[in-house]
Amino acid sequence: MAIKTVPPEELLAMAGTDLGVSDWVTLDQERINQFADCTEDHQFIHINEEAAAKTPFGGTIAHGFLTLSMLVKLTEGIGVHPKGLVMGVNYGLNKVRFLNPVRAGKRVRAHVQLTAVEQKDANRFLMTQTITVEIEGEETPALVAEWLGMSITGG
Repeated sequence: MAIKTVPPEELLAMAGTDLGVSDWVTLDQERINQFADCTEDHQFIHINEEAAAKTPFGGTIAHGFLTLSMLVKLTEGIGVHPKGLVMGVNYGLNKVRFLNPVRAGKRVRAHVQLTAVEQKDANRFLMTQTITVEIEGEETPALVAEWLGMSITGG
């Protein structure tokens, strides 16, 4: 997939547009362990396969925040930007819901919808995307997030 570049007036009219679906990415135990080390979140449910096997999950699960942080990777190459883009910055999140844990070794992918576009001034566009992270073979998604990005164009 490719990022689409459009004139600002076209961007403003794109609210509600489905932008696409990402490739699958595996959340394996090695990645989970690295995230645990990086964040110092070593709760057994994430890193102790023997103990986690005795829980209702039946094994280790990815940190919710690991799954959330994967949005950058999952959405690369999916999206739309205003013509003349100089940079885009992460502006935050309106809402995040962790709906289903991701078992170690499972694959996830993102469904991306541009839900709102607000022109802040001549060169700044606040875009809200609703991202649903699907777990391969499961009905309930891992998470749904409203992710904000500010696109800044040249003057």
